[in-house]
Amino acid sequence: MKGKLTDALLRSLKPKEKPYKIVDGSGLFIWVTPAGSKLWRLDYRFNGKRKTLALGRYPEISLAEAREIAFEMRKLIAKGIDPARKRKEEKLAKYNTFEAIAREYFEKMSKVWSPDHYKTQVYRLNKYLIPSLGSMPINEIKAPHLLDCVRPLEKHGKLETARRILQIAGQVIRYAIATGRAEYDPTPSLRRVLPSAPERHLPAVTDPEKLAGILKAIWSYPYSPIVAGALKMLVYTFQRPGEVRTMKWQDIDFEKAEWRFKLSKTKQDHIVPLSRQVIQILQELKPLTGHSPYVFTGRGWNRPISDAATNAALQRMGIDTKTEITSHGFRAVARTLLHEVLGYEPDIIEHQLGHKVPDRLGQAYNRTKFLEHRKKMMQDWADYIDNLREGKIKRGG
Repeated sequence: MKGKLTDALLRSLKPKEKPYKIVDGSGLFIWVTPAGSKLWRLDYRFNGKRKTLALGRYPEISLAEAREIAFEMRKLIAKGIDPARKRKEEKLAKYNTFEAIAREYFEKMSKVWSPDHYKTQVYRLNKYLIPSLGSMPINEIKAPHLLDCVRPLEKHGKLETARRILQIAGQVIRYAIATGRAEYDPTPSLRRVLPSAPERHLPAVTDPEKLAGILKAIWSYPYSPIVAGALKMLVYTFQRPGEVRTMKWQDIDFEKAEWRFKLSKTKQDHIVPLSRQVIQILQELKPLTGHSPYVFTGRGWNRPISDAATNAALQRMGIDTKTEITSHGFRAVARTLLHEVLGYEPDIIEHQLGHKVPDRLGQAYNRTKFLEHRKKMMQDWADYIDNLREGKIKRGG
């Protein structure tokens, strides 16, 4: 049935001081606002109640399209379906897909996770979960759906990656549960479905004589003073490679000889006492990178060296990062030798490593605990490293 409106009339409608409407027929009308917007609306009755449904804006929605939409809405009403409720359910279903909730969860976690961890998690989400689960309503995801996502990884023996993918899925689903959009997390039922991954340890040389050879190579690295400085910093401070490479000048207190920053994994405030040797490295680097926020500047003044730079340097020196040592391996070196050779208590070492060590009062981590002991330990460690690479210490010494 042809209504009263025409395209010529619609184009000629001008705003007034108050909003007004022009009726087309069968409940369809155009609503003109004081700002000049022309909005399609449909009046209808459902279960004895008068309702109005927004259909879009003119001219984005043409007169013919508005009449067609209104016709489809009236067909739903004739079937006993409230078009407003149906639209709300469709929007909710789209909002409740695995992908929508995962993106929302990741956006929140981007403020908590380190940049490197966030990048890795997004890659895993996009590669292994979104293709299969992205469009599914999250409340409909069952254990077999998740298992299908990781079967190819299991087939290729990538069991640890498979477990991490299931871990991401579980985090997203539990977030959906917490926000009232899901009721059940199927991931716990998959814990024993995948075979156990063989235990792997990052290589770390803890024999003093072998370590001495690696130290001599690092201290002779000829290619980049910035990368060489980062390698020495890894040795002397035994902090995580990501924390060393993103070390900032603003976090260094030369007067107190301290490096203060937030741990990438826990976001806890952390203090690293700096030995005389580390202070010297920083003073030598200041003229080279002091213009940048980062101590170890990469390509571009405002970017740190890449996460692969120090491992690549080790490999360039002929050090096998699969069987000898990695950048991360210096943490294990320090943990072992500080205790077994220098005699420091494990709790002091673990605090300096930034690990959570529950005490009798249940305090998992205290940035200032053992601080005086840690200052002495860090200087002793730096002196031990120097003596080792200079050949002044023999095996076990």
